[in-house]
Amino acid sequence: MIASVEGRVRAVVKDALVVDIGGIGLRVACPQPVLVAARIGEPIFLHTHLVVREDELSLIGFANAEELALFEQLIGVSGVGPRLGLALLSALPPDALRLAIGQEQPDLLARVPGIGKKTAQKIVLELKDKIGPAAAPEGLAALTEADAAVIDALTALGYSIVEAQRAVQALPRDVTDVEEQLRRALASFSRT
Repeated sequence: MIASVEGRVRAVVKDALVVDIGGIGLRVACPQPVLVAARIGEPIFLHTHLVVREDELSLIGFANAEELALFEQLIGVSGVGPRLGLALLSALPPDALRLAIGQEQPDLLARVPGIGKKTAQKIVLELKDKIGPAAAPEGLAALTEADAAVIDALTALGYSIVEAQRAVQALPRDVTDVEEQLRRALASFSRT
């Protein structure tokens, strides 16, 4: 089993990195945040999970062991394969994903492309007791119904789930009106 990969980034392709290890280029699928942070020619260390299929060997890499452990928990859920696990970790930061599962918010998971409502409910049902505390980590507030409505509206306008969630998390907690939250979230995008 390949537990980790260390080398230099040779290329960043659509959903993977090509990591040069002593003249051999390994294609390693990665969550979106890892792809964005990778720089061609720079050294990289990835914790990996090897997927063995009848017709394919795939290597999936993560920035840290925590992400890898979360990925392995996700693919342990019936109906969630490596592609969906990777999609979840690409769309939601690990803390937000844990929070959504711990606080039983399958609607947030269902916003990720490829994750249907039933799959989201199954993930929450199977992992809510295994994933860790349901309390929000420091700096990450629990999402309310109004927050969920604003995230829905922002994603409908074309923003990614990650962008929408960051905008909502940055809003003052005393603003609870959906329209006001949406207005402030859109204003935050115009400032960046």
